Amino acid sequence: MTTPLFPEITVNGTPLSAAEIAAEAQNHPAPAGKPGLAWRRAARALTIRRVLLDEAERLGLHPAPEEVAPGKLETPEEAQIRELLAQNVQPGPVDEAALRRAYADNPDAYRAPTLFQPAHILFAAPPEDRQARAAAKIRGAAVLDTLRASPRRFAALAREESACSSRDAGGQLGQLSSGDTVPEFEAAMETAPLGDIHETLVETRYGFHILRMDARARGEVLPFDTVRPRLAEACEKAMWASAASAYLAELMDRAEIAGFDPRAVA
Repeated sequence: MTTPLFPEITVNGTPLSAAEIAAEAQNHPAPAGKPGLAWRRAARALTIRRVLLDEAERLGLHPAPEEVAPGKLETPEEAQIRELLAQNVQPGPVDEAALRRAYADNPDAYRAPTLFQPAHILFAAPPEDRQARAAAKIRGAAVLDTLRASPRRFAALAREESACSSRDAGGQLGQLSSGDTVPEFEAAMETAPLGDIHETLVETRYGFHILRMDARARGEVLPFDTVRPRLAEACEKAMWASAASAYLAELMDRAEIAGFDPRAVA
């Protein structure tokens, strides 16, 4: 007799089929070398869904499906879960003092965008082409060595070497603000010395850059009243998630689950 790869799972007497779990596993990618993790995450998701639907049935909840996108309605099961959570997850009101504490504890999170005025020389190479990236890095390092000895040649070398259209402006990119460029380049702009050439090449998905930071103006911390709506929204979402988690834990504790422990899945 062969032993199944995964045990049979039942939730309140209802079996979860291997086909259901396999289909759900497509929505739960797992790290290489851990193929069973996707299965366990899928089993946990289906277990939670079954527990919620069973509770909705127990309470006799059968709301009409609502439109979730133009021309697309919820499934009856999705409508049941929505109504169940709406009736039973009631987070407390937003606490004004808590909002002010959150604001005071992390003021940098509520700054206006930083303004940057950089110049660069790009040695382009696609991320998947190892040979091209190696060649771009070598050429970039050689030009960077030249600029260390003769920084005034930046504009001329940008016109000669850069694969970016900014070469026509001596490598100058104009004024950028937070979020205008890729994270790797923005991180370098945050730390680059002002008025000088960055000491190392900056690697991004586009290739390798020689970066000169001409100016940087850090955004001011925004007043509490300006950011309060954003703070309140984040707080409401966190409180709802916490209340929903507590309610789900209560339902899971009451459920009869065999063949699987959903609490053991990260």
